[in-house]
Amino acid sequence: MKFFHPFKSFLLLAGISAVFFQSCREYEVEQSRTLVRAHGNEVTMRWNDVFLQLDRYAVGYRPGPVPHALGYLGFAAYESVVPGMPEYNSLANLYSGLTVPQFDETLEYHWPTVINEVYAFMMKRFFFHMENSYPTEFGLIEKTHQELYAKYAAETSPEVMERSVQRGQDVARVFYDWERTDEAAHNAFLTPRPPYNAPTGPGYWAPTIPDFAQAMFPFWGQVRTFALREEEQLSRPPIPYSEHPESLFFAQAFEVYSMVKNIKNNGPEAYEQRWLAEFWSDDILGLTFSPPARLIAVADQVVKAENLNLEETVELYAKMGMALNDISVAIWQSKYVYNLERPVSYIRRVMAQYYPDAANWTTILNNPIDGFQGVTPSFPAYPSGHSGFGGAGGKILSSMFEFNSKRPGTYTFTDQCHLYRTEFNGKPRTLASFKDLAYEDAYSRIPLGVHFRMDCDAGVLLGELAAQRVLELPWKK
Repeated sequence: MKFFHPFKSFLLLAGISAVFFQSCREYEVEQSRTLVRAHGNEVTMRWNDVFLQLDRYAVGYRPGPVPHALGYLGFAAYESVVPGMPEYNSLANLYSGLTVPQFDETLEYHWPTVINEVYAFMMKRFFFHMENSYPTEFGLIEKTHQELYAKYAAETSPEVMERSVQRGQDVARVFYDWERTDEAAHNAFLTPRPPYNAPTGPGYWAPTIPDFAQAMFPFWGQVRTFALREEEQLSRPPIPYSEHPESLFFAQAFEVYSMVKNIKNNGPEAYEQRWLAEFWSDDILGLTFSPPARLIAVADQVVKAENLNLEETVELYAKMGMALNDISVAIWQSKYVYNLERPVSYIRRVMAQYYPDAANWTTILNNPIDGFQGVTPSFPAYPSGHSGFGGAGGKILSSMFEFNSKRPGTYTFTDQCHLYRTEFNGKPRTLASFKDLAYEDAYSRIPLGVHFRMDCDAGVLLGELAAQRVLELPWKK
């Protein structure tokens, strides 16, 4: 007969008790302090508004530095408050050189104050070049910082306020110092057109009419990503180049040529095509926010409509910013590997042999700021940046708002990003899903005249992959 030793029984009981009391202690600590989800989304939404205002005028920021800044801001805000999100993990240990300050879980923090400090600290450093050239917009940073600080100081004790301010500043400093180690990205907005020896010959990109601007961000593909692996950062090759009138390449160019011609001649569906093209453009500095920031503007509308709490909001913008950063790297890596020419170059050079009016063909992208007409962005065509941003942003939004217990189907909403604009047709467009959003953003580039269809196809696919890799990070415990 086997007997159970009393001492062993005591040890077993002691172990069970220890686990029980530790669990109780963790529960009591969690219950004794306010969690992130107890707060509303005001702090994040206010700072998004500031970002969109700065982005509109930030010279050198579009297209790469915008998603880069969004990625670091979103990730830093998440890490600063994740100790108050008991169901979530810190992701900092996934990245070499990033060590987030320790956190005392027994102390109370005012989480909106923590985030307020993160954004104020980092945005002053990301947009320092605007302090003298755009003092009103740059001044929004400190104005917003102080307004929120004053409001939150009335909501909590001086001790908690001081501790929260310190937490936000400490985390922001760590993230900014880590960002500085990425030499390809840090302050790249100061030299957006570095010397670049582009390949020459038929089918290769060259500066386009009317301004013949030099290549923008040719080395952005070297920037650090958060989740997209290096071997995934090159899109599939474009359709083989050909000047034969029966080739698939020629057919893609003909689609662009004929669609723009139809718009200019007010042909069938011209209104819808122009509306689509102009509604998603966001190309012009000083007129609207940039293409990647457009996804933040869209997300803001959904967050307000759904009244997300602060925990949900922080998660959304961390994922969105990181995905937008990663797709910007992959798209620009691919652009300067393939160096594919823009439709305007091919149409005016090749198609003019068969269609005489093609010799003077131009896009419908006009710049009311500098007066240039028929503009094309100054970097290679393949793949499309808009399409990548749309694919990434659409998938992130879908992951949070579609096909779940709250909403088993798609999310239908009306995008009012450009309501009341007069420079172009900004009439709101209703979208049946976030996939619809991605496709509209992508294929709007064809009637605008700046991309082939293959550019859009490849961009959406790569964007969705970038978002998927971000979603696969271990966010939840």
